[in-house]
Amino acid sequence: MSVTAAACVIFDIGGVLELTPETGWVQQWEARMELPPGTVHERMRDVWQAGSLGTIGERDVHEQLAARLSLDAPQVDAFMAGLWTEYLGTPNEELIAYLRGLRGKCRLGILSNSFVGARERETELYHFDELVEQIVYSHELGIEKPDPRAFEAACTALGVEPETCLFIDDFAVNVEAAEAAGMRAHLFEDNARTIARIAAHVGAGPR
Repeated sequence: MSVTAAACVIFDIGGVLELTPETGWVQQWEARMELPPGTVHERMRDVWQAGSLGTIGERDVHEQLAARLSLDAPQVDAFMAGLWTEYLGTPNEELIAYLRGLRGKCRLGILSNSFVGARERETELYHFDELVEQIVYSHELGIEKPDPRAFEAACTALGVEPETCLFIDDFAVNVEAAEAAGMRAHLFEDNARTIARIAAHVGAGPR
């Protein structure tokens, strides 16, 4: 079966291309600082949101951590190291290998709800920029999924129509939003079903 020139697959990163189980780093810091569970996220919620939308930089995040959690500079560095360890997780090697094999057979992109600093770290660790044509990060776009404008931006970046795209995400709300934006979409639960769904979309059997 031949591949249509316009066939397109757009991937989420966290929980799909990266496996990101919770590491407990926040709970460990709360225990160390003798803070009630949930305190860190309560104090930092607006900072996390601003970092996801790119309205603050990494230096601002560090300054806010120091001020709101009474951390010195080495503690801030250690706290952020824990954050990035969980954020970046480990590579989903099987799916990444399959994605690599799709290059030249269909259009490929990434649409990720992200955090300021993610592009540099993910490029260094995983080289996603070498696997796909375009990466649209929420912290650079200023818009997060499931906002329909995020899906529009991904299609615009790739120069494709929504109906040609299959979007892969591990959150049902984002899958539903992609479908509402005119895309086909698949909820990531495991590699086997995801690869089969991609293969059906692009017209190439799983390898």
